[in-house]
Amino acid sequence: MKDRTLFRYPVSGHYWRLAVGEFKSLKVLIVAALLTALRIAVKSLSIPIMPGLKITFGFIFNAAGSMIYGPVVAVATSAISDTLGAIMFPSGPYFFPYIFEEIAGGVLFALWYYRTNLSTLRVILGRLSVTVIVNFIISPVITIYYYEYVMGKSYVFFSLPRIIKNLALFPVQSLILVLLFRLLLPITNRQNLTFTGTTDLRIQKKDVIWIIVLTVVSAMALLGYFWYQTAKAG
Repeated sequence: MKDRTLFRYPVSGHYWRLAVGEFKSLKVLIVAALLTALRIAVKSLSIPIMPGLKITFGFIFNAAGSMIYGPVVAVATSAISDTLGAIMFPSGPYFFPYIFEEIAGGVLFALWYYRTNLSTLRVILGRLSVTVIVNFIISPVITIYYYEYVMGKSYVFFSLPRIIKNLALFPVQSLILVLLFRLLLPITNRQNLTFTGTTDLRIQKKDVIWIIVLTVVSAMALLGYFWYQTAKAG
């Protein structure tokens, strides 16, 4: 019988042994391959919200997969996703260091979602960590290196459009993940693919407060972004 141990924090040696052990499960590897393929397939798909602002869907398969197979397998799937995605759907010259941005996102999702007592707040915080660490820190650092040392141009670390766009998308992406996990968990827990301590992410009163706050932040960010684009066009 598969070990169903849950961990509050990913600091246990047992946690990491289980994460490495996911490579031995044929079922997990098949799911990982499927989700990686879907993650690559949707790289070129997006829904425009307003000029210059769109929501993509790769994060959905990234988060769901990381919850199932953990941080170690997430490193491999993220590297494969980034490499094959760049080959199949190129958006410019391939720059290898961007692979670390993809890997960091998968690992962060796993550290919040894999083998833990999952809650609505934890799902939201997982999305927040990716937004802050990957989108606000890792991505700008790599982009600065690319612009200055490869293209010979300057790049601003913090830019108003980047901050507003990420703040605007963060609440929407968080709610999408909560709804997605509510649908997935009863199935994945029953199939012994996930061990989350719950099969239903119920939205409690405190979660409603979080959602209201995030909605306000999203609305303000969208208005700010619209104002910025209007002023820039004028």
